[in-house]
Amino acid sequence: MTVHSQHRWDIRCEWGLAGIQTVGAISEVLIVVDVLSFSTCVEVAVGRGAQVLPFRWRDARAEEFAREVDAELAGPRGTSKYSLSPTSLSGLPFGTRVVLPSPNGATLSLVPTPARVIAGCLRNAGAVARTAQALGRRIAVIPAGERWPDETLRPCLEDWLGAGAILHHLPGSLSPEAEAARAVFHHLKPSLARVIDECTSGRELHELGYPEDVAVSSEFDVSEVVPVLEGGVYRRLLGEGI
Repeated sequence: MTVHSQHRWDIRCEWGLAGIQTVGAISEVLIVVDVLSFSTCVEVAVGRGAQVLPFRWRDARAEEFAREVDAELAGPRGTSKYSLSPTSLSGLPFGTRVVLPSPNGATLSLVPTPARVIAGCLRNAGAVARTAQALGRRIAVIPAGERWPDETLRPCLEDWLGAGAILHHLPGSLSPEAEAARAVFHHLKPSLARVIDECTSGRELHELGYPEDVAVSSEFDVSEVVPVLEGGVYRRLLGEGI
């Protein structure tokens, strides 16, 4: 146990892979937050009764894996029926299995851990917080972040806000890092949709022609869906928050 693990507090918050490996290592529940767009996609898909299989690589390995597990593959935006676009998954038939590649949220979801893993976003922040409390006292909220061209972590505003939105609903002893994320959310909540729309990741999706994905991902506390990872598959947890 190191000073970086925030072990003095029940509710912790830290970025990315290193965060899971330190803060998450002593937690009972891990909440992976990748607002634009992995965890929002998972919430939308699981809310349709689908099952989501996170996968790290977005190349031929994803195609092979989808064949092996008899699942649909979420491919590149604009060229695939399903993609890392929440709106593309809004019409999924019940029971569909979808392989969802992502270098951020999916990669973090698959880090080996004894903790229960939940996909959290702005849309299901309250429901995720209530369920996390029912599953354990020691909770780690992990904003995924994005990647710079050299593959180093780029902390991003939308995931910091998503983490803060979940922490907004979590009582208990919060680490200073968790307090900071919650404070940023409280400060920006009145203009949340505008801020997500105008932040770097939001503008990037606008320029790519996907403003609707930003709008869907910016909705706060509109969903009671809680996707929990079991056996490498995100499924809706029945009886959330009970």
